[in-house]
Amino acid sequence: MKYKALIFDMDGTIINSEHIWKKATRDLIESKGVVLSDEDHDKLNERLKGLAIRASCSIIKEETAMEHALEDLMREKKQRAFDLYKNGIFFIEGFEDFHKQVLEHNLKTGIATSADDLTLQAAIGHLKLDKFFGEHIYGISQVNEVYKPAPDIYLHTAAKLGIDPKECIAIEDSHYGVQAAVNAGMFCIGINTSKNRDNLKDAHLIVESYDEICLKSLLKH
Repeated sequence: MKYKALIFDMDGTIINSEHIWKKATRDLIESKGVVLSDEDHDKLNERLKGLAIRASCSIIKEETAMEHALEDLMREKKQRAFDLYKNGIFFIEGFEDFHKQVLEHNLKTGIATSADDLTLQAAIGHLKLDKFFGEHIYGISQVNEVYKPAPDIYLHTAAKLGIDPKECIAIEDSHYGVQAAVNAGMFCIGINTSKNRDNLKDAHLIVESYDEICLKSLLKH
């Protein structure tokens, strides 16, 4: 087979957590006395899609002219997200059945996410991700906080799986994530969970849901 592993992003790809990050962002902003319209919140969230915590908080600080230290904003947003994660996340529809298909094709699997250790551990604990991926769950701290679109987290995951990046398929839901996977030399599937196909335009294949992915066909090439 041309491909020997399938590597998943986490937020928006495996787990439905977009609502959590939106709420964490809104609550953070409002806690500082900043008032934004719903439209402005929507525009801001679109900019933050797929960004890691430092980059997202930098934009929040800039857009709202907050005087608070960036590290303080990061710490607070992490904690707010963690508190929401514990009971508010669930699997993207179709993921569990698709993962079974992946294993049936004898592909190795792993997670390559920009999530920090706190939220990653919350996701692992709540959804038992280790039952799906074993020890192959890698967050941004594993690559010295080098965030997507840099390929580092994907290259690290491929190395841990013992598979050449060119023999890996990556599944992503964001613009920066797609760029990271492509930059790593992987075949990238963009899954349109955020309903914005433009964000996935650099992916090799764009699907609306997991049931549109035909592994049998992909593995023939």
